Amino acid sequence: MKNILVTGGSGFIGANFIHYVLGETDFSGRIINVDVLTYAGNPENLQSIEKDFPERYIFENADICDLEKLRLIAEKYDVDTICHFAAESHVDRSIVSPGAFIQTNVIGTFNLLEIARERQDGLKLFHHVSTDEVFGSLGDEGFFTETTSYKPNSPYSASKASSDHLVRAYYKTYGIPVTISNCSNNYGPFQFPEKLIPLMVLNAQARKPLPVYGDGSNVRDWLYVRDHCVAIWAIMNRGRHGETYNVGGDNEMKNLEVVREICRCLDEILPADGGAPREELITFVKDRPGHDWRYAIDFSKINQELGWRPAESFTTGIRKTIEWYLENDQWVSRVKSGEYQQWMKEQYGEQ
Repeated sequence: MKNILVTGGSGFIGANFIHYVLGETDFSGRIINVDVLTYAGNPENLQSIEKDFPERYIFENADICDLEKLRLIAEKYDVDTICHFAAESHVDRSIVSPGAFIQTNVIGTFNLLEIARERQDGLKLFHHVSTDEVFGSLGDEGFFTETTSYKPNSPYSASKASSDHLVRAYYKTYGIPVTISNCSNNYGPFQFPEKLIPLMVLNAQARKPLPVYGDGSNVRDWLYVRDHCVAIWAIMNRGRHGETYNVGGDNEMKNLEVVREICRCLDEILPADGGAPREELITFVKDRPGHDWRYAIDFSKINQELGWRPAESFTTGIRKTIEWYLENDQWVSRVKSGEYQQWMKEQYGEQ
């Protein structure tokens, strides 16, 4: 791999991946970050990378739904590898505006696969980053495996399931070298504040209400984002073509337990005036439509084949996450105020 096209590299997981590959591995090639810079894409996430790796990090402001522009970028940089993160990913937004999810997650993935097919002679790998939500919902027992049937329950998860099927079809039909990873819920630095953990961290810090869907008993498996990046890099370098690998955090928790742990950690780091525990801020709100009951991943395949397992427990990972948000209050302020979007408009024009 010499020239890796990373889609959605200015977003949460993509930015962490670029930091990891350029800053912590022996990769000596270039990364070309293609990002349209929607509300969740923030070039500030990679400012230090731009400074430290000016010859090896390239940013292209482009939409994966624009096939011709993708083609020109792939030719310009002689792309030999594609790592595909770019996606609309928020379930609540998909319920309100499903069309954007179909366009980006399905048509965008199709366009990238077409680029891969056109460059097949020199293509090393097309890696597709997906989610455990494609499998639907579990009961109180059992785990998602790589052979679990797909049963998506939201427009978001349905669009990701569609993209997974396209990637597998291009492997079977055209022989494109592909790998797929389905991960559990990520958390960590650079996550946009609409998602559960950063929302709760920032609200609890400011002593604002902590809204929890239903009674908070829905269960998720939590994966620290750097652990996820390590897994993806292992798959890209040593995974078998045509295979899917489940990446889990081994941290299965009820949503209410997650919020309480955040409160406990923040109370320890930033004791509240008067000693009132932040748990008192928890507010239960109406459950969202199609809210999956439980996700849990069996990651034994990637563990046995590639030797990967998560390094962080939820206790260690959530503390690192909270400390990052507290230490990067200017980043938080710019994201919450929309200031970074104005900066992007000045740099890249209206999106």
